[in-house]
Amino acid sequence: MKVQMGKHELEMNSDYLTELRSSNDILDDTEALKERLKEDGYLLIRNFHDRKKVLKARYDILEKLQQMGRLDPHAPLEEGVIGPEEKGAAFMGFAEKLKKEIPDVVELSESDRVMRFFDRLLGGECLTYDFKWPRAVARGGNTGAHYDNVYMGRGTRNLYTVWTPLGDVPLELGPLVVCLGSQHFEDVKNTYGKMDVDRDNVEGGWLTDDPYEIVEKFGGKWATTSFNAGDAIIFGMFFLHGSLNNMTNRYRLSMDTRYQLKSEPVDERWFGSGAKGHYAWGKGRVKTITEARKEWGI
Repeated sequence: MKVQMGKHELEMNSDYLTELRSSNDILDDTEALKERLKEDGYLLIRNFHDRKKVLKARYDILEKLQQMGRLDPHAPLEEGVIGPEEKGAAFMGFAEKLKKEIPDVVELSESDRVMRFFDRLLGGECLTYDFKWPRAVARGGNTGAHYDNVYMGRGTRNLYTVWTPLGDVPLELGPLVVCLGSQHFEDVKNTYGKMDVDRDNVEGGWLTDDPYEIVEKFGGKWATTSFNAGDAIIFGMFFLHGSLNNMTNRYRLSMDTRYQLKSEPVDERWFGSGAKGHYAWGKGRVKTITEARKEWGI
């Protein structure tokens, strides 16, 4: 099957794109999960969330999209068919605000099931960022290759992202795609990976929107899969990822959330209703990623 990432076409099961592997076979073995996360750079866990709760969270967002006039009024709401304007939407914000608008989305991210998993994986009491990143991606939408550290790198390095599809997401709907081995790209980690978008004000924050360039210049291989409601993928701050293009007439709904040990430093931009989030990024003189990469020599 052929898929799109930005302007580039990729073939599944080729030299550039392969299938993610599940870690459900070792789900009850904490040490094996830690080793798998270190080795692969990610954990794909099927049925990580309660499917019913995921579908409730999905319905929250679809209702919100309907109120915004973003859905096709002639299609059933639960199908999430994109309206004539074909606009995407981001609902990202602090939990205090989101609980009033899309409460089931917040509850899903902070459930006992999720928090106890991270307590076990990280070996202590964990917390999750107050800020949540739910999204509705329209036709043609995708995200380029990036490390999360450039957006939230002021606290512990032992911070983990959970990408949760809010519904079933086949390949044509544009799921997450990751670059295997990118946690070991030392030249990239020590240059681009140390960037802070608020401090350095680099446009976009993506390293590139060309998946072929990553493989040919730095190594690794891209990987993705079809996701079902309830599935999730977990990875650290130095793991290149993006998404495939949504090639359908339906919204791809998903959410990014972050988790770490409570005892370790936090990035204060993402905690508390009065926190500032990205406060300088995009203001004043913006440097292009091309300029920045020339300075870094990558």
